[in-house]
Amino acid sequence: MKAKAKRTLPRGGLSMTALGLGCSQFGGLHRPMAAAEAAALADAAWSAGLRYFDTAPYYGYTLSERRVGQALGSRERAAYTLSTKVGRLMRPDASVKPGDDNWAEPLPFRPVYDYTYDGIMRSYEDSQQRLGLARIDVLYVHDIGRLTHGRQHLHYWTQLTDGGGFRALLALRSSGAIGGIGLGVNEWEVAADALNEVELDVILLAGRYTLLEQTALEPLLDVCLRLKTAIVVGGVFNSGVLAGNGKFNYADAPVEVIAKVNRLSALCERFEVPLPAAALQFPFAHPAVVSCVVGARSTLQLEQNIAWLEQTIPADFWAALRRAHLVGAQVPLPEWRP
Repeated sequence: MKAKAKRTLPRGGLSMTALGLGCSQFGGLHRPMAAAEAAALADAAWSAGLRYFDTAPYYGYTLSERRVGQALGSRERAAYTLSTKVGRLMRPDASVKPGDDNWAEPLPFRPVYDYTYDGIMRSYEDSQQRLGLARIDVLYVHDIGRLTHGRQHLHYWTQLTDGGGFRALLALRSSGAIGGIGLGVNEWEVAADALNEVELDVILLAGRYTLLEQTALEPLLDVCLRLKTAIVVGGVFNSGVLAGNGKFNYADAPVEVIAKVNRLSALCERFEVPLPAAALQFPFAHPAVVSCVVGARSTLQLEQNIAWLEQTIPADFWAALRRAHLVGAQVPLPEWRP
């Protein structure tokens, strides 16, 4: 599969390249990224043909949006698809310090959750100003869910349903101000709940449909296929454990996860397939998946991700993956038929 191949969402007519650039790194996740490095990375992605970029106000406490806007501002607006997120308002706060929420050099703004009608509208307008762009193609509701909010989940969920958050998104879409609406989450359960409330164009799901974990298959991806809601896969390396860093869900991987990764690695070695290549290609076998967003810290990392996505993987590898019970019986696999 070519990273620059364009795929059209079933709803709304937006298109995304198979590989999209996730821009959390532009905000300095865990360690700093200089402005020149961010600009060079965006240029490299553009030169490689990537035309889908995803950011959020939360990344670097507005730093990522500012840098994405600077990188894309001189490009022809119709040539790319841009998504950002709503659900947090960024309030000025001089007490912000390096390392807050794992942002190495965050700007002096503090996130405050707000999923109400007014909160969504304010977030959208604030993002337009930070990006310096009149048009945002997709708005994702960011980090809604029980694992994120704990006992406060119902409070924030009610802001979306009864407090007008979903109504704001629908109004923006129906007016043509944006092209699509969705969720950007790490939890498939809340995405399934959202589909019972509103027609979503696309869901950015991180970590729950990967070579390591397919918990979202039947309860979400198969439902999305029927409803014509596209899936963008994030967290394809499950926080890096499938790329060799030992992290899973943003923490040290538990023993059982390491054990499965070791089994996957052994199978990959037998077929001379890089594990990250298999991880990148795996999600695309499901017909609901239109794109995969990956972060990169350098042009070399980006080039490696593209090479992994475009590498030829023998059909026998996927068949062996099934025989080894490393994926479920109903999980679609690339280039393999029973």
